[in-house]
Amino acid sequence: MSEDAPKSAYEIAMERLRKKDSETGVVEQPLTGAQKKAIAKARAVCEAKLAELEILHKSKLAAAATPEALETLENNYRRDVERARGDCERQIAKIRRGE
Repeated sequence: MSEDAPKSAYEIAMERLRKKDSETGVVEQPLTGAQKKAIAKARAVCEAKLAELEILHKSKLAAAATPEALETLENNYRRDVERARGDCERQIAKIRRGE
């Protein structure tokens, strides 16, 4: 992109973030091939876990008889999904740090 062309809001935001990172001492390191593979595997495992949770949730919903039971199942399902996603994000962050 030439210097005279207007920048998109995305480009401006990214420049600000890079500047903020450089001011705070954050060093951007590209991922290695092994890290990329490990992250892809972690994401695949996470997606499989989420699919399993959804299947189990749907089967439990079919058996629920009362509105209270439905509400409990929904709350449990949301909690389980949030936990699974959090675990996945923590695992990916760990891989990015090289641990």
